[in-house]
Amino acid sequence: MTAVTDRTPIRTEPAPSRRGLLSLPEARWATASLVAFLLGLAVQLLGGPTWLFWGLYLACYATGGWEPAYAGLRALREKTLDVDLLMIVAALGAAAIGQITDGALLIVIFATSGALEAFATARTEDSVRSLLDLAPETAIRLRDGVEETVPTAELQVGDVIVVRPGERIGADGEVVDGSSDVDQATITGEPLPAAKQPGDEVFAGTLNGTGALRVRVTRDASESVIARIVAMVAEASETKAPTQLFIEKVEQRYSVGVVLATLAVFGIPLLLGDDLESALLRAMTFMIVASPCAVVLATMPPLLSAIANAGRHGVLVKSAVVMERLGQTERVALDKTGTLTEGAPRVVSVEPAAGHAADEVLALAAGAERLSEHPLARAVVAAAQEKNVTIPAAEDFQSTPGHGVSATVGGREVAVASPRGTGAAEPDTGHTAVVVTVDGEVAGVIGIADRLRPDAAAAVSALRELTSAEPVLLTGDNERTAAKVAAEVGIADVRAGLLPADKVTAVREAAQPTMVIGDGVNDAPALAAAHCGVAMGRAGSDLALQTADVVVVRDELAAVPKVVGLSRRARRLVQQNLVIAGTFITVLVVWDLVGHLPLPLGVAGHEGSTIIVGLNGLRLLSERAWRRS
Repeated sequence: MTAVTDRTPIRTEPAPSRRGLLSLPEARWATASLVAFLLGLAVQLLGGPTWLFWGLYLACYATGGWEPAYAGLRALREKTLDVDLLMIVAALGAAAIGQITDGALLIVIFATSGALEAFATARTEDSVRSLLDLAPETAIRLRDGVEETVPTAELQVGDVIVVRPGERIGADGEVVDGSSDVDQATITGEPLPAAKQPGDEVFAGTLNGTGALRVRVTRDASESVIARIVAMVAEASETKAPTQLFIEKVEQRYSVGVVLATLAVFGIPLLLGDDLESALLRAMTFMIVASPCAVVLATMPPLLSAIANAGRHGVLVKSAVVMERLGQTERVALDKTGTLTEGAPRVVSVEPAAGHAADEVLALAAGAERLSEHPLARAVVAAAQEKNVTIPAAEDFQSTPGHGVSATVGGREVAVASPRGTGAAEPDTGHTAVVVTVDGEVAGVIGIADRLRPDAAAAVSALRELTSAEPVLLTGDNERTAAKVAAEVGIADVRAGLLPADKVTAVREAAQPTMVIGDGVNDAPALAAAHCGVAMGRAGSDLALQTADVVVVRDELAAVPKVVGLSRRARRLVQQNLVIAGTFITVLVVWDLVGHLPLPLGVAGHEGSTIIVGLNGLRLLSERAWRRS
């Protein structure tokens, strides 16, 4: 063993800057539109001059409507009529017949929706860029016995690099000299650093521990695991089929039908001798009552109410589309570390040898480990402190990366090491074991494990009942540990030792819409590829939190089945509201076509249906709705 004489601080990279909401042009236009609308509404309600509130409403039209109008015209050039253009035409029609307030409100809704979509896209792009910062920009290359600092992009297969304590590894490769513990949670999700010796594989972007390593590069920088994670997240985000809200699935045919019907309502009476003003008024009335505003609002209030209710209980659902998609889940795949478990190692057992007491073994081990920065050492010290065990002072502290530590504690030679090399058998419990020796004799074995979340088993059971399918455990950890955790929570399908690409493959091979629940960088590609991705918020990486569709802010796994149940209730209310809105639209349209529907009555019916479905959707705001989910 060699003494540790220098404690190199772990190098951390600065977090990349993230774009704020107002840094996006879509958000600035939407904000200007909203401000103009609110000012116009205030002037109108306070009895101000007509020219003033009309001017403010027209400013709302211009700032919030030009982008969807432009997008709609571009779609029209490609012989596609989308609902964006229909909404702009309906808003202009409302203004033409004096209902400018309704039209302006419609413009604000569309502008705000577009801004939020642009913001979500920008945050995902920022997170993908931040992942690239995990891999250092430079590395120390060893050539002909001379060390030189070079950009990692210039490293070639076969180059040998030097990785000092506390540095991030610059390339995927194989250890050729030295030993250390490497934190590779970003790649595999393992909660504990992995011991690395000559012949072992290491990954770019992972964090070296206290030992120095020489690594032979085995992959080009563009083919490293971390680079492939970036590519997979970007690809999954771009190619993931865009799930639309129920009503949007028929928007193309509906838009075309309304436009053609409006032209017919306008043109046919003219051909039969009706006057221009009467025909125009009937056509505009038709477009107002037939426009999908009420149907869209019938869809949104239940979903938005469900989002708000989930938010009050610590679950952030990022959009109405996501809230609808949650209820379509038929299968659940869970990560282990940080998802089913708490993500931090803890002492779970102390087995003393004959002639020793458990507290004595723990005290001696904590004394030897107190100066170590290894996660296992911190777990041992924390256990001693929790039990109020007096930790004796240590001298002559020494550490051997990948093996353990030794020190003189109370005049005795104490070593804390892995079972290999000590003659002690490693227990087959799924726990990580460290052997404590005193003066060369085994004094005891300390079992350390990542503690299961208290609500993990109940959450897995609830998800199984909701989906009627067996959940699956996807983890980068070893099979023995994964099997133990799976058995404790009741999961039969266990897939261990997976890299990020393997998790994506497992998700894409599923026949059913699959929800993935994870927390780490290594989970991000699977979260992006899943039908719905859920990230645990407290321990989750920035990339996982931004890639996921849902974030469990309070780290309560039991909240996930709750929000799935809430989504299914919201979908049922959406269907009820669509029936209500559709009935109102049908009655008003038939009245306008067969008889003579007065414009004020048409507007009242249209707005009345909106109020009814809106109030129906607001039922999901109650605490009772969460409890029943």
